Amino acid sequence: MDNLKQITNPYLPSWEYVPDGEPHVFGDRVYVYGSHDRFNGALYCMKDYVCWSASVDDLGDWRYEGVIFRKDQDPENGDLQGNLYAPDVTVGPDGRYYLYYVLSKWGVVSVAVCDEPAGKYEFYGYVHYEDGTLLGQAEGDEPQFDPGVITEGDKTYMYTGFCGGGDYSRHGAMATVLGPDMLTVIEAPKFIVPGSCYSEGTGFEGHAFFEAPSIRKKGDTYFFVYSSQLFHEMAYATSKNPTEGFEYRGVLVSNGDLNIDSYKPAEKPVCYCANNHGGMVKIKDDWYIFYHRHTNGTNYSRQGCFEKLIEREDGLFDQVEITSCGGISTPLKGEGEYPGYLACNLFSPDDITYIPWSGWMSDSYQKITQDGGDGEKCVGYITNIRPGNVCGFKYFECKGVKRIKITTRGYIGGEMEVRTKWDGEPIGSIPVSTSNEWMDHSADIAVPDGIQALYFTYNGSGYMMMKSFTLEV
Repeated sequence: MDNLKQITNPYLPSWEYVPDGEPHVFGDRVYVYGSHDRFNGALYCMKDYVCWSASVDDLGDWRYEGVIFRKDQDPENGDLQGNLYAPDVTVGPDGRYYLYYVLSKWGVVSVAVCDEPAGKYEFYGYVHYEDGTLLGQAEGDEPQFDPGVITEGDKTYMYTGFCGGGDYSRHGAMATVLGPDMLTVIEAPKFIVPGSCYSEGTGFEGHAFFEAPSIRKKGDTYFFVYSSQLFHEMAYATSKNPTEGFEYRGVLVSNGDLNIDSYKPAEKPVCYCANNHGGMVKIKDDWYIFYHRHTNGTNYSRQGCFEKLIEREDGLFDQVEITSCGGISTPLKGEGEYPGYLACNLFSPDDITYIPWSGWMSDSYQKITQDGGDGEKCVGYITNIRPGNVCGFKYFECKGVKRIKITTRGYIGGEMEVRTKWDGEPIGSIPVSTSNEWMDHSADIAVPDGIQALYFTYNGSGYMMMKSFTLEV
């Protein structure tokens, strides 16, 4: 398909599943470190760590850097029962790159090291107190989870934690200070953002800490980004001090666009939600938020996306819409073929918010999937599009679009209505019919000039698979 060198979401190929993305600019490239899901996986984070990177000048062209760390490299994971959960990377005072992670079976922080951002990392050690006791195993410690790290001089500030709803044994996100060896605790953990059980009267009510701590510094202010108790949103807090004084500031992104009321009611989900995890990054003059979406109707096949943040006069950020193009300021060309897996909005008349914890979704709801197995380089598509289901794509810079073609298969009969607003009047419809192989259907449909969203709603019988659509001028 001829338009994929533009910025798109997901930003990696449709057959790659790298959630929990922590982006960092090293030199003239952006490197993303995340966990690694399987297509049609049964659990979170089943694969080894890989890295992808892009030039700061071309965020539409990502390069596979290969496997950077295998789960059998951790000395405590000889039985491979520990999956590699969400990592982060920082540059130590010695100029080397340190990768921090937690195995799924063990609540301590492991560290690997490499001389380059995306080389072959080697196991380095476990974060521990000065007496050798591992952080997370001393009396009174809470289990470590999802480390986010930032290094300033000889100190590394590490943020960890997980707080399930109703669990009074977990208090919130923790900040721990490490010494120049990148392993030894020199300041014990301090709670900086409360979990839901301890949020009353703190300013974090309703958006308390759940998981996914991430840290960045903007000017003299620390931005602590995290997944809130609502799972689908990346919220944030700020402080001038890295280990105390954080105040809730709002939401940066939701993988269902909940809270957004600019084009729909705030409470309406326009994509099926589940957990979320990511981080902020400044690329040249702009800030971005990386996050992930869910595919295949489960929690366990997640893909990375990013959106450009809009900075306010006070230096903070409002929540951004999820898009197919990384933000309304970088719309896709209003011509050519686009794959169905770029859909940023998938919803049904039932307004379901959360996908099931595991297993296939109800037959009522559409999902993004692929024909091949895990790792096969095949283009994803939308399946299970039932009557009334909506597939939305945002945004396109349209000029003179006169005809729209869609490529579908399935035992179907009816039409695909096209709108520029999710609840707007149709600007046209495309008749569709049964096909065993991918088949093109088209109709003369004039899309208004300007930056437009496109929403496709199926009306008919059976269920449809949608491979792509083509805008013709």
